[in-house]
Parts: sequence; C-alpha cells; structure tokens
Amino acid sequence: MRVLIGGGSGFVGRELTRLLRVKGHEVTVISRQPGPGKITWGELESNGLPPCEGAVNLAGENLMNPLRWWNESYKKDLFSSRIDTTKSMAQAIAASSSPPHSWVIVSGVACYKPSMTAEYTEDSEWTPFDILSKLVKEWEASALLPENVTKNTKQVVIRSGAVLGRDGGAMKQMLLPFWLGLGGTLGSGKQPFPWIHVSDLAGIIAHALESPAATPSPSPQVFNGVAPALNTNLEFTKELGRIMRRPTIFPVPGFVMNTFMGSERAVVLTQGQNVIPKRTQEAGFEYKYPDLTSALKEIVGS
Repeated sequence: MRVLIGGGSGFVGRELTRLLRVKGHEVTVISRQPGPGKITWGELESNGLPPCEGAVNLAGENLMNPLRWWNESYKKDLFSSRIDTTKSMAQAIAASSSPPHSWVIVSGVACYKPSMTAEYTEDSEWTPFDILSKLVKEWEASALLPENVTKNTKQVVIRSGAVLGRDGGAMKQMLLPFWLGLGGTLGSGKQPFPWIHVSDLAGIIAHALESPAATPSPSPQVFNGVAPALNTNLEFTKELGRIMRRPTIFPVPGFVMNTFMGSERAVVLTQGQNVIPKRTQEAGFEYKYPDLTSALKEIVGS
C-alpha cells in the first residue's frame, strides 16, 4: 500500500512512517522541505494528489511548544497549521481521479469537557466549550469529503490523548525535571490523564488504513486514540518517579501552570477527561502498551 503522510517528519509521523515501512508499505511524506520520499505542500496544491491508497494528516504546530508564549499569533498558528493542511489534503483527495481508500486525521480528546466523573466514548455527544474544543470541531470539519467521494474513500478521525514516547511529545519536557528529582503532580493531581504510547497511536492509524472499508458513509469513523487504562495525573507522576527511582515531591500549583503556559493551554495538563477507547478495542486493535507501567518502562528504558 502507498501511504501519503502530511506532517510525517514530526514526532508521531516518524513513528508511523517507521511502522508502515516495517509492514512493507511505501510512504511519501508531505513536508515544508523537499527531499527523497517527500513532496512539498506547494507541490500537493499544484500537482494534485500523488498515487496512494491511504492518506493521513498529522501536521500541526505543537500545542506544548515551550518556546512559544500563549498569545493571539500562536493561537492563530495552532488553528491554521492544522486546518489549512487538512483542507489542502481533503481538496486534493476530492479532486483526484483515483482517491485513496482511507483518509485519516488525528485530532484530540480536548473536545470532551474535563470532568472527574464523566466517562467518554466515541459515541459521546459534545459541543465546543473552549478554544481547544473549538479547534477540534473546526479541524475535524475541515477534513470532511464531498459525499460522492465518500463512496470510495473511508474517512477516519482518531482523537488522541497525550502522546508518550522517548523522542518527543509531553515526555520530552518532563524527563529532565524528573531526573533531577524535581518532578511532581500538576495542579491537584486528581484530574484524569488520558494518554497513549506513540507506538500504539501509530498502530491505531495503521490499523485504520489497513482495515477494509465498511459500508460507505458520509460521516467519518471516530476512534479514541487513548490507552484503555484510566489514570490520574497523580498516578502518572508516582509511576514515572518509581520507574526512574526519583522522588516526586514538588507539585506544580495550577496558578503557576496558568502563568507560564496561559490558562487556555494549561487546562490540557491541569484538567482532564476519562476517555474510553470503546470502538478502538471493538475494531480489534491490540495495544502494545495498555498500562502506564509498560509504557513508561519502554520510554525510560528500565
């Protein structure tokens, strides 16, 4: 199978590219820079979709970029980097004479309202309530294909939790303070912490690409891209400290997070949702890292 990946050089994209190549698939990455096995976004717009059986968009400015202050310019980049690239790919698919069998985007669980008690599956109703849920709504809408195209192309949305892995994502910034013995809970620590190991997120995407299309539908199939374990931030903190053999006695109060990250962005870490991957498991996906211990041991290398 030939797969086209927007944002294939990012953290999740590198893992997905590696996995697909191991499975014998051919990967072309859409990137800002030209190079072997790559096309640029400009080439996609001028030349149209290259021949492919699967297309995935992972492009987007990093929400947790520690080098960017939370301001209007950064918020604009968060929206445009996801929505414009997704629209470009969706338009190229719609205009193609031989569109791919599968079109997958990875959005986020920020669409589900933070709650200590509610449990969300893919069937849960939701409406935007803050800037990040509004982003998910617009992002998913920008991926929708015209109805005539959906007769041949299956649409898939994977809503991802915090992606854990050695080479990027949330862990990259956490490991140093933990090594120094400065790790601790974020906010109260009681908030749910929906997460997934990067290998499993890549696996869910590959599974969606490889699965035969069901009955054609104008609506996308939605999968929650989270581990089946339901954990709190405190459980995550204690388990990471235990595996690294480091104390976790320096909690970071919510107001400090809000000051440094901006309150609209800090909610991702100081609040959370219990998200259940009901359809992901029903579709037969098998997790390599279904619990925190196995995931963190792989990342920290214990």
